[in-house]
Amino acid sequence: MLFSILTLFPDAVESYLDVGVLGIARTRGLVQTRVVDLRDFSRDRHRTVDDRPFGGGPGMVLKPEPIVEAVEWLEARHGEHRRIALTPDGTTLTQGFVESLASPPASSEEHEDVKPILLLCGRYEGFDERALELLQFERLSIGDYVLAGGELGALVLIEAAARLVPGVLGDDRSAVEDSYTTANGGALDHPHFTRPRVFRGRSVPDVLLGGDHGAIDQWRLEESQKRTQRKRAQQEGSQPTNNQDA
Repeated sequence: MLFSILTLFPDAVESYLDVGVLGIARTRGLVQTRVVDLRDFSRDRHRTVDDRPFGGGPGMVLKPEPIVEAVEWLEARHGEHRRIALTPDGTTLTQGFVESLASPPASSEEHEDVKPILLLCGRYEGFDERALELLQFERLSIGDYVLAGGELGALVLIEAAARLVPGVLGDDRSAVEDSYTTANGGALDHPHFTRPRVFRGRSVPDVLLGGDHGAIDQWRLEESQKRTQRKRAQQEGSQPTNNQDA
């Protein structure tokens, strides 16, 4: 997998890419990243990339020129990318979307057509709309809330996809059995326990200590179902009932 990240804060992005799962993935050559500084495509000595919004209002807006020219420069050198903008009005990120990015194509011909992924990280009040429209960016959100910029969203997507690439994790079963995976029907993972057997008066469930793997599997399945049902009930209860307030 190859990701190109367009950002105003390349050092912040690079520092996270060097550690943990992403650091391992890059060291092993299983995931490649290319970080591009949007300020390199500004047009003045102050490296200005934003301006006031037409129509008035608070904050600043990222100008279209640096975005479009950065993408054109990148693709002229490294080929066409699948373009994704991290923005609150995008489709909400799901495990299914992540799996579609990480899964290798079935045939060699399809594999040759796989594009690297370009992630555009916004700042301030967002992007000039024309940049996204001209370059036909997909829009992606990591949740119904607002951050200071898109860098964290881009890193979330990269890490979620990278850990699904065979060879990145110590045991590939970890990714298959995780919460939300299609392999387990989108259910949440079961509870986990390790040493000590008793911690501050709380014991590990007896079933996990008996060595009966059939009973253990059944317990884990039931606990997974309980967690999943409980969360779904909480989500349904938090939904607004009056459409005018939604």
